[in-house]
Amino acid sequence: MIEPTVTMPPKRVRRAPVRRPAPPRGTVRFPVLAVVFVCAACGLVYELELVALASYLIGDSVTQASVVLSVMVFAMGVGSLLAKALRCRAAVGFGLVEAGLALVGGTSAMVLYAAFAWFGESRYVLVAFSLAIGVLIGAEIPLLMSLIQRGDRSGRSGRKASLGEQDDAAGTVADLFAADYVGALVGGLAFPFLLLPWLGQLTGALVTGAVNAVAGGGLVLWVFRHDLTSRSRALLVAVNVSVLAVLATATVLVDDFEQAARRAVYGERVRVAVHTDLQEIVVTGGPEGPPDLFLDGRLRVAGQDEYRYHEALVHPAMNGGHARVLIVGGGDGMAAREALRYPGVRSVTVVELDPGVVRLARTDPALASLNGQAFRDPRVRVVYADAFHWLRGATGHLQERYDVVISDLPDPGITPSAKLYAQEFYGLVAQVLTPSGRFAVHAGSVGDRPRTYWTVDATLRAAGFATRPYSASGRTPGFAAGPDRADNSGGTGRGPGDWGFLLAVPGSRPPVLGLAPDAPRLRSLGEDVLAAAARRAERGRGTEPPPSTLVHPRYGG
Repeated sequence: MIEPTVTMPPKRVRRAPVRRPAPPRGTVRFPVLAVVFVCAACGLVYELELVALASYLIGDSVTQASVVLSVMVFAMGVGSLLAKALRCRAAVGFGLVEAGLALVGGTSAMVLYAAFAWFGESRYVLVAFSLAIGVLIGAEIPLLMSLIQRGDRSGRSGRKASLGEQDDAAGTVADLFAADYVGALVGGLAFPFLLLPWLGQLTGALVTGAVNAVAGGGLVLWVFRHDLTSRSRALLVAVNVSVLAVLATATVLVDDFEQAARRAVYGERVRVAVHTDLQEIVVTGGPEGPPDLFLDGRLRVAGQDEYRYHEALVHPAMNGGHARVLIVGGGDGMAAREALRYPGVRSVTVVELDPGVVRLARTDPALASLNGQAFRDPRVRVVYADAFHWLRGATGHLQERYDVVISDLPDPGITPSAKLYAQEFYGLVAQVLTPSGRFAVHAGSVGDRPRTYWTVDATLRAAGFATRPYSASGRTPGFAAGPDRADNSGGTGRGPGDWGFLLAVPGSRPPVLGLAPDAPRLRSLGEDVLAAAARRAERGRGTEPPPSTLVHPRYGG
């Protein structure tokens, strides 16, 4: 008997998922390397603009560079570890990291400047941005490695990796780091030679952030779009569009922001604001009162009492022969004004690094009036050069040596030109002085920065000079104390402060502190005042510090 065939319903067969084809390996690797190049350049620009802006706003460039770089390198290690959590979603993770880096890095300069302008403190903001940028930069390479390896595995279609393919993975790592280092080189060169002179600190950082966002977002949304879900793709598009909108808005408003921040720093009476290749120069003051000159946010010349500083700096050094005078710094023209008051002066040479300071001191009516039109005097010659290199080249071909050398520079603790307070520089000065010449040095505040002041004294004596310390006091109503004097007012800026000076002569016998017989009538200085100034300075002498040299600078912030 034939059994009837029973037809069973077919079992439901699960279809294999359709795998989207991965892009060929060559089409992945080269765009990735190009984006690594761009992102590395942007990352180094963020680092350099933080270092540069912190040096301008806080001072002591060595300390600020050390803080930014050390915190950032540490944070990069942290970012590499945190990137492990994003490896399973490397594409969307990399897109979000780049968007965050573009936003944080692009706005870092504005936020740092805002903290300085409105709160007066930017150190903590500097550390926070260094940490955040470092974490995001550190996450880039691990995520990109994951994306490339995923593309390579897809290209192999499940085959076991051969020895050649394993070697190629090592080559991928080498390619990534090569692109990263070359990008860092380009970013490091672009910052001082392109971004700063063309766009400035704030706009340069914002444009760099926009480039960073476009490069990172474009790579993920185009090359690795197959690794994204529709929700992830929408998220990345929304985030990148928002970041670019924020950066574009900030770029449009950057001039208004800068003006508001400048008013917060300098008050409402800003007359002139100029950005040179080296610094920001701001002149404040009303039409009736004397002007005040700020360099990179620091008060350098207070019109109401600058004569106290410049009379104390110049006139004790003029007690003797003074036919030829050399002024190091002094681009505001005030020291030259005081030297030109002596009829026996035949020539005054001013060596100033920034031509913008001299140009403003010559053309601005208020400053030119304050310096007595010193730069229009035919006896004055201005040399635009680094004083160290100029002196080094001048020692061999000077036909006549100088009777008086005056160092009118900021406190070495807050200037990047600490080499002009080094033993080697003072040795060059000794070579251009006559045997009976005198050398006057502004050395910072005796009361507020005694360590810096007495280090200058020790450095002068190590260079073969005998010194006589003295100081002068002044008052700056309405402004916080400048960086070169103490503030004994409890932070109000209305109390007396002091400037510290050193009068030096070649040899071992200290100079006599006094005024020349042909000294003009002075408003703040006399023989009795100088004697009291010397006693006041000597009271602060303690244990002698070691001298400062080029290879071992001793000046701190």
